Amino acid sequence: MDAVRVALLREVLAGTEWPAEARRFAGVLRSSVVPHGGGLLLVGTESYEPWHMAAHLVDEAAWAGLPELAPTLVRHRVRPGAPGHLGVGLGRIEAAGRGETLLVVADGAPDAALLERVHGARRAGATVLALEGGGTGPGRGGDPELRALAHEALVADGAAGPVDLDTAQHLVSAAAGENTVAAAEAGRRGRRGFRDRLSRLADRLTAPPPPRW
Repeated sequence: MDAVRVALLREVLAGTEWPAEARRFAGVLRSSVVPHGGGLLLVGTESYEPWHMAAHLVDEAAWAGLPELAPTLVRHRVRPGAPGHLGVGLGRIEAAGRGETLLVVADGAPDAALLERVHGARRAGATVLALEGGGTGPGRGGDPELRALAHEALVADGAAGPVDLDTAQHLVSAAAGENTVAAAEAGRRGRRGFRDRLSRLADRLTAPPPPRW
């Protein structure tokens, strides 16, 4: 999803909690990552690996000049001979401590082994954030055990509206690297009916390409 599509999505969601909630969560993420510190660890669940968000955060880190936002993707299964950026296993969470941030992206309830590692990282001083699917809107629902461990959490559920876990990851990663002054100005712009915005977005995305294409 490129910047244009993210902008259109934000326009559609302008009458909901989502733009502000995504920016709030992204602000916590950005402020929790200490420059020249241990950095950002990103981990999913046994069944869901957030490699797409990892790639987006790497891009945002480069574009915004915030190298501390580029995450280390922690994987449940590492194949022999995997390249360095795909070769970090769950043991890295056990080594996490003060000055580091652990972002857990969960499509459902994490297993007990992952929760135990997350608990250990928090006890060692790491900041724990959670981005979850399976709730009933921004900041509600999700897995209670993971939410109890997280310093901040954001929950998405496509069944409750247009924002599912994948979309929430796009919104958060884009907001993490954006100009906060420009974001605040965008948030103050006028609101229009949600259905009108959704209709206009559908028209734009389904319209034929301009003649030069």
